[in-house]
Amino acid sequence: MSKEGVDVGKRRFLTTATAAVGGVGAAFVATPFIKSWMPSARARAAGAPVEVNIAALEEGALVSVTWRGKPVWVVRRTPEMLETLDEVAGELADPDSKAEQQPEYCQNKYRSIKEPVLVMVGICTHLGCSPKYRPEASGGQLDYPGFFCPCHGSHYDISGRVYASQPAPLNMVVPPHRYESDDLIVVGEDPGQGEEAA
Repeated sequence: MSKEGVDVGKRRFLTTATAAVGGVGAAFVATPFIKSWMPSARARAAGAPVEVNIAALEEGALVSVTWRGKPVWVVRRTPEMLETLDEVAGELADPDSKAEQQPEYCQNKYRSIKEPVLVMVGICTHLGCSPKYRPEASGGQLDYPGFFCPCHGSHYDISGRVYASQPAPLNMVVPPHRYESDDLIVVGEDPGQGEEAA
């Protein structure tokens, strides 16, 4: 085929213009599909971190907030409560919290960042019931302060560590959390998260 009379420059321009218009059209068509993959504002809010101000939380008291649809308990433990942690260690299924039920920075006998303050998901690890907080030993239920699930009788110490031979197989979950200040806890974020880069 002869190339005489063919305007090569015009052909290139038309090819480039057609490709550009096609690319823009494809972007307009793809945008709604890509947006549908992103979580809605409501879904993002449901998983958003929750702030808990513990300035007024007295020793021995518990405050509950909701994070990701779950109850999260914050307990300010007394020195007497903390002393029981070593006393009950021999009776627990996982006293060193080796199972991944807490962030690494809470893998200690207190299962917390600050010894007196426990932050924990208030759900039994057996069938998802809500245990009862027992700040004092209560006769037949608990010999030491802790948590008792009345549904099937699981016992936890004041750090949420489950006693051995209980229906519940694991310690209760400690969620990621960090301190924004001495009295403000952010549940749902690890330490270092949410802070401005230096």
